Amino acid sequence: MPEFPVWYEHIHTCKQTGARVGKVHTPHGTFMTPAFMPVGTQASVKGMSPEEVSGMGAGIILSNTYHLWLRPGSDIVAEAGGLHKFMNWNGAVLTDSGGFQVFSLAKPKDIVEEGVKFSSHIDGRKLFLTPEISMQVQNDLGSDIIMAFDECCPYPSPKDYAKRSLERTTRWLDRCIEAHKRPDEQALFGIIQGSMYEDLRKISAEQITSRNLAGYAIGGISVGEPKELFLKMIDCTVPLMPEDKPRYLMGVGTPDYLIEGSCRGVDMFDCVLPTRMGRHGTILTDHGRKIIRDKKYARDFGPMDPGCDCYACRNYSAAYVRHLIKANEMFGLRLCTFHNIHYLLRLMERVREAIMNDRLGDFRDEYYKTISQEA
Repeated sequence: MPEFPVWYEHIHTCKQTGARVGKVHTPHGTFMTPAFMPVGTQASVKGMSPEEVSGMGAGIILSNTYHLWLRPGSDIVAEAGGLHKFMNWNGAVLTDSGGFQVFSLAKPKDIVEEGVKFSSHIDGRKLFLTPEISMQVQNDLGSDIIMAFDECCPYPSPKDYAKRSLERTTRWLDRCIEAHKRPDEQALFGIIQGSMYEDLRKISAEQITSRNLAGYAIGGISVGEPKELFLKMIDCTVPLMPEDKPRYLMGVGTPDYLIEGSCRGVDMFDCVLPTRMGRHGTILTDHGRKIIRDKKYARDFGPMDPGCDCYACRNYSAAYVRHLIKANEMFGLRLCTFHNIHYLLRLMERVREAIMNDRLGDFRDEYYKTISQEA
């Protein structure tokens, strides 16, 4: 029997890059990796139904502890039978710890050893989020994968602060392990921090992976640093992560970062990018981003992305979608969102295929040749 309710099965390692294809088994199904996880912050992938997201091939989505704690309240979700029943999603669910939202939304905030004191971004209420509360909320939500409560450093951060922060993240992880009440049903992942300092990343990786957990994540990157530094941090961290457990790179969703992370052996990614871009009338393509709301598409009666076979591109023209957006019709933004989620899920299928054929390095080079600033 597997040691944890979520476990990794290795299938193939790419001879070119060291990237790997695998399966992550969860209490609510199995998904192939490398995988992109659409984000359903408030128990909903914005603009999409669960059936649509599942139909595009997503086996796992991410939802947000912080937001669901504030609204509707984790007790209500628990009373509904857990997050899967509450939102009618049959696949796997990962919930983040709330740590990043405190970092990005809560202002002002006071980080102390016990937790984080801050004001709600909704109504200004004074709140206090601790590792124990994060675990309680995630236990209530019933997600398959739960994340340890961590401290995400801003970029840039002084090295002495980053060191104190990573050490606090480790202490908070131990408190999360102690507070986790459903270890037989929900898998706890630890998060490696250390800001943009290679030696601190190594210290954090050694501390976090010394705790026997179902999986491990890289946090605190893709927070505004240059791409070269982003890649350097992945390069120094992934080799320190266990090979027999899932590796999760948090908050990453641009096509180039998904490919680069996969090349380095990362298994799981998430980002709000496809839905956020869709709501602004922009789509992803192999030739860069297309701003469909622009005037030049007013008489473009072909699909938004001629190379795409998604529902939106099969059935509607760029001109029609632009018209909907300009007329403030929500269906236009839904179509853009549908395309973007489909695009990233299909990109990961192509990445997995390239890994299986031992040519992910070639795929990356070919992709970069086609991509441009404007489609």
